[in-house]
Amino acid sequence: MTDDQQSRQQGSGGAGPRVWILLGQKPGDNAQVLNLQRAVGWPAESKRIVVLPRWEKGKPRIRPSLSHLDRGRSDPLAAPWPDVVFASGRRLACVALWIKRASGGRTRIVMVGMPRHRRGDFDLMVAASHYVTAPAPNIVVHDLPLMHVDAGRIASAAGAWAARLRDLPRPITALMIGGPTGGLRLDVPAVRELLAGTLADVARTGGSLYVTTSRRTPPDVVAWLERECPGGVRLHVFDAAAPAEENPYLALLGLAEHFVVTTDSPSMMVEVVDVGKSLALAPLACDVGRFERLLERFGWLRSFDARRDPIPAGGLLARTSHRLGLPIHSRDLSAIPRRLVERGLASWLGEPRVAPKAGAAGEDLERIVERIRRLAPGPSAGV
Repeated sequence: MTDDQQSRQQGSGGAGPRVWILLGQKPGDNAQVLNLQRAVGWPAESKRIVVLPRWEKGKPRIRPSLSHLDRGRSDPLAAPWPDVVFASGRRLACVALWIKRASGGRTRIVMVGMPRHRRGDFDLMVAASHYVTAPAPNIVVHDLPLMHVDAGRIASAAGAWAARLRDLPRPITALMIGGPTGGLRLDVPAVRELLAGTLADVARTGGSLYVTTSRRTPPDVVAWLERECPGGVRLHVFDAAAPAEENPYLALLGLAEHFVVTTDSPSMMVEVVDVGKSLALAPLACDVGRFERLLERFGWLRSFDARRDPIPAGGLLARTSHRLGLPIHSRDLSAIPRRLVERGLASWLGEPRVAPKAGAAGEDLERIVERIRRLAPGPSAGV
């Protein structure tokens, strides 16, 4: 049973406010929203939202709108309206704002993350430390993303996959490859270096290597891995159309001893730490353009060090303003991996491994939960 199916079964009746959870196409965003809703403890109804193909990568303007949705494939949105709606990401922020307007302004919005615009329209924004923002009454800041995978789901997947992985020499190192995002580069040269570094790490410790790609891994990177992964390396290529049980991610969380994860994915990094497994971080470089590379080559601009420097999300303007000491960016793309290393929860690939205790990435959610509970207007008033 999937997370959203479990949430559906809770329903929207009973004591407490009427709650909707908006779930989109990003597993990491969905996981954070569901984890936060569970911590609050309110029964909730999930609403699966599907966007039109052009908006799967495109970024709609943040406003109350459903124009970017595939209404036929999305769950219906109709009264009685919720008292509280949980959401994450730009595409679902538009839906949450539409619901709030449709309810006459009664619906309260809890956003996991920080929309860049219309921040005053969201009742509470729950932001991890990689967001760059000034304090505000409707913002609560915490350290690491709100990731947690249920131990029962991991155990079930590990049991189902144990026979498939039985022939791999132990310890198993799982290399989890993400993709380019928001100013981080992941291309064939980067993956060539990543695979070489991971193979060197495995050679030092012994065992075997299991490589997985993700939804965002570029096709040319996948093709290169299929050609160049040496014999003995197991490769799983992510397939969005395949059944969920064919994805080895949860099984590897239970069965692998060590992980290498690219730093574009806060969710994968934090989930590995949360289950207490050894984690090495593969830092993705800042995706600067040709002009910036030329200036760096002549020493007129200092290049970004992905292990030490903040990397501003966005394009040339955000990076230039940051270098001039006038930051305008909304996220620091290297903050979460730097924080994990600073806290001794992970190491950089090639450095000595660390093994955190299970749950070490977890935080005391009471402060966040209390802020959310204060939003509830009392018995459901949706009509």
